[in-house]
Amino acid sequence: MRYFLSKAQPPFSRVLLVESGSRQLYENLLGNLYDFYPEMRADLATCYAGAPENFRAERGSVYRVTDYPDGQSRKRLYQELAGNHYTVVGIICSAEPIMTKWKWMLAVRLPGKVFVLNENGDYFWVDRGHLATIWHFILFRSGLTGAGAVRTLARLALFPFTLLYLILYAATVHLRRKLRTL
Repeated sequence: MRYFLSKAQPPFSRVLLVESGSRQLYENLLGNLYDFYPEMRADLATCYAGAPENFRAERGSVYRVTDYPDGQSRKRLYQELAGNHYTVVGIICSAEPIMTKWKWMLAVRLPGKVFVLNENGDYFWVDRGHLATIWHFILFRSGLTGAGAVRTLARLALFPFTLLYLILYAATVHLRRKLRTL
């Protein structure tokens, strides 16, 4: 995330796509990227078997996260990917819990500029120029926008009282049982 402070868009010469969501999103995206950037070399980090439909194996490599089960092998993978000098890292954030730790670890460790692709095929760059979009995205994913915001905030406010009530109830039942046996 070296380019967080820069609003400039880097060249799409070397791209890593982290397939951390629905495969259909990258199948749609790849065709367009290859058309717009014919010189682009795109690698793919995935947990799925096979490659997306529009992936061109002659212009990229596929890294399967299942091939890196332990800490040493993951460290080798991070070093290899960092050695590829990616200018762009693309991750999917589509409200699906697929490769969540992998995508954020790669986004932080690799020097390329990160873009986030959502389930609608919309994307935004992770930089200071898009802080309002990033903030809205975080609020939306955590349920703090729209009509659901009031309900979520009420649950958060009531949680300590609910927890306290449950602890007091359990203590009361336990003490009554203890006193009966004496």
